[in-house]
Amino acid sequence: MDVVLKADDLSGGYLLVQKGSSEKNEVYVDAVSDVSLQLERNEIFGIAGESGCGKSTLLKMIYGLLEPPLILRGGSVTFITVDGEIPITSLSENDLRRRVWWKKISYIPQSSMNVLNPTVRIRDHFIEMFTFHARMTKNEAYAEARKYIDQMGLPRDVLSAFPHQLSGGMRQRVVIALSLLLNPNIVLADEPTSALDVISQKVVLTMLEEAQKELKNTLVIVSHDLGIHGVMTHRMGIMYAGKIVEIGKTEEIFEDPLHPYSEALIRSLPKLGDKKQRTGLGGHPPDLKKPPSGCRFHPRCPYAMPICSRTPPKMKMIKPGRYVACWKNSMEE
Repeated sequence: MDVVLKADDLSGGYLLVQKGSSEKNEVYVDAVSDVSLQLERNEIFGIAGESGCGKSTLLKMIYGLLEPPLILRGGSVTFITVDGEIPITSLSENDLRRRVWWKKISYIPQSSMNVLNPTVRIRDHFIEMFTFHARMTKNEAYAEARKYIDQMGLPRDVLSAFPHQLSGGMRQRVVIALSLLLNPNIVLADEPTSALDVISQKVVLTMLEEAQKELKNTLVIVSHDLGIHGVMTHRMGIMYAGKIVEIGKTEEIFEDPLHPYSEALIRSLPKLGDKKQRTGLGGHPPDLKKPPSGCRFHPRCPYAMPICSRTPPKMKMIKPGRYVACWKNSMEE
């Protein structure tokens, strides 16, 4: 296994200030709790789970984007290169900008089509990247941007447009093109198709998939849409209430989910020719200001045992490449 990045016991969340009548109180929201995973070179890895389970926060922490109120509480993220290891969680923002961001790891944030600077033309976004990271002159950067736009299959007149003059799908394609500009080893895509129509979704996903095949880098896709994971990802992690509860090959998880939460997600998917009524998962996700003791899924789990409410299960390898954190699986062995 050729590992390009590893997260070890990563924990973090949001430190919020609630102003009271006489004093302000700090409230901590536990968004990511003791997450460990490894990303391999030349793979598409998916992170799935309900909205609010911590998927986007995990991506930010892997990228090193710890902007208040988000804080790191423990653990580490390490980027692995042929020349050695880079401790993402130990670097300052200046070091991350200089050594890691865009060149080694790029990040496509949620609703990224709205992150383009509305006051400058698209060409200036590309020129800024080339002049800062590749030390080109402005004329050299503009010429390179035109060649790059052609390679990415985007019309050249996009360069002279302002962001508001482009459709949502085209803005998203521009952001993806920017994220791939310096051939990064890892691309982190947070809900890359949110707020797009079906046709634009297909175009964007195809663009990401073809770029990954060409560059042979690692693409991480965060999405609550299991259909996207089913057609694109090689491996995936299932996340619930701030924790990764299952990791494995996508095909294996779809065919035989091991964690009860994964099972509920897969069971909810419509199947061709199956007219049986789908049932939703009972209960609701926990309040991450006060997560339940033991396994965080136990209040909704149909297989819950007394130990589930007392002791959190540890991630365990069931077979090579297949991991699950569940007492049910441990008891069955």
